[in-house]
Amino acid sequence: MAGTRTAPWFQGVLLGGFCLVASVTLALGYRLSAPAIEARQKEDMAASLEQVIPASYRSNDMVADAVVLDGPSGKTTTVYRARKGGTVTAVAYRVVGQGYGGEVVIVMGVDRNGEILGVRVVQHSETPGLGDKVDVRKTRWVDAFAGKSLANTPDAKWAVKKDGGQFDQFSGATITPRGVVKAVKEGLAFFAAHRTRMLDEAAGAAEPQREAPGRTPTPRSVS
Repeated sequence: MAGTRTAPWFQGVLLGGFCLVASVTLALGYRLSAPAIEARQKEDMAASLEQVIPASYRSNDMVADAVVLDGPSGKTTTVYRARKGGTVTAVAYRVVGQGYGGEVVIVMGVDRNGEILGVRVVQHSETPGLGDKVDVRKTRWVDAFAGKSLANTPDAKWAVKKDGGQFDQFSGATITPRGVVKAVKEGLAFFAAHRTRMLDEAAGAAEPQREAPGRTPTPRSVS
């Protein structure tokens, strides 16, 4: 028996058995925890949406009322819609800017007229005390976007003051605010390009929509 235990084939079978047990355990753990993880993700998204779209704009569950559109750079973007009386009053979605430390993920809310209701940075790797001032927990810098639109803000003004624009830069950190301003402007251009479908208006009915993952498609009279 001792010889069998030291045989290469036995060692291989034993190792394979351990790997199989570990794989099954991990798979089972994932299946058991997946619903909780999904629920937490929905809660986090709902909290972000509530920060960029005031309660007065919505009477629905925005996380459940979503549509997936082709976004910038060929990537898809999930658009969450706020409704009142069945009418879409505002939308919210993520845009990504480039900061000094990497990507800056932003959630922005826009009303039917294309005016910004709110902007929040939800993920970044910027330098503490410098670039991280785009985070609302550090400063209220992002509040400067509220009320802005492509219609009421000239193209040249969509820049930091150092570049001739109207948005403040940070002392010792210009790259991060510059990247956020650029991303928010592109986010407004995204809204302008897809306004009809975002607002669920009849003019977009001829174009098929892709439902957000996890949502059961329901018959509609408009898109």
